Amino acid sequence: MSQLEQFHTLDPRPKLTVVGAGPGDPDLITVKAIKALKTADVVLYDALISEELLDYCKVDAEKIYVGKRPGESHSQDAINFMIVEKAYMYGHVVRLKGGDPFIFGRGMEEIEYAKNFGLETAYIPGISSSVAAAGYAGIPLTTRGVSESFWVITGTKTDGTLSKDLEIALQTSATVVVLMGMSKLSQIAELCKYAGKENLPVAIVQNGTTDKQKVGVGVAKNLKLIAEDNALSNPAVIILGEVVKYASTDILSGIGKNYTH
Repeated sequence: MSQLEQFHTLDPRPKLTVVGAGPGDPDLITVKAIKALKTADVVLYDALISEELLDYCKVDAEKIYVGKRPGESHSQDAINFMIVEKAYMYGHVVRLKGGDPFIFGRGMEEIEYAKNFGLETAYIPGISSSVAAAGYAGIPLTTRGVSESFWVITGTKTDGTLSKDLEIALQTSATVVVLMGMSKLSQIAELCKYAGKENLPVAIVQNGTTDKQKVGVGVAKNLKLIAEDNALSNPAVIILGEVVKYASTDILSGIGKNYTH
């Protein structure tokens, strides 16, 4: 009998709650998420969450960092195993993930794995950085007469390539939000050029909603230059669309001529 099969025979029945921590500002977590943290016996948390949120945990709760940054991440297999192991050892495990767990957060993978070992499961949504980072820069993802819809696209698929959905999205008038795309700025700019949108307004928002937020704006063909000149890096959200023109006045006033020509 394997170790996990042995855990499966234990009582009480274990539980996993996958919780969205929101985009960075600790005040943007939901009340329901706070209630889950207060009842958790173990919390497995990612790199992008505000550690202030851990103050909601019980004094005796075990808090385990399972970072998702390059070079320090636990493998997904290791995290999955830990969820089941800790749930059968202690009871209620909260998996605290940045943004919303169901938007490129692998939350469903963890829930499905946990269900296979008999865990009760629950999901608590969080505010996604795909929406909040733009909003905190004064950029509405939709606005009447300008953008009727928006796409949220991963900049890096499992195999490391840029999603082909971006090429399709650029054929529309929709606002496009790219997550995890900072290593693909040159490719994104080339796709915009290919679509005839090299002068499409763009913004890069780093550490959105936090006191470390930084924003660079300009046009698509200059994406890499915008990032370099403003020292922008991960974690960041890339926004492509006419709605960028609605960015906060102080942000727009910082546009240099090199970004718009």
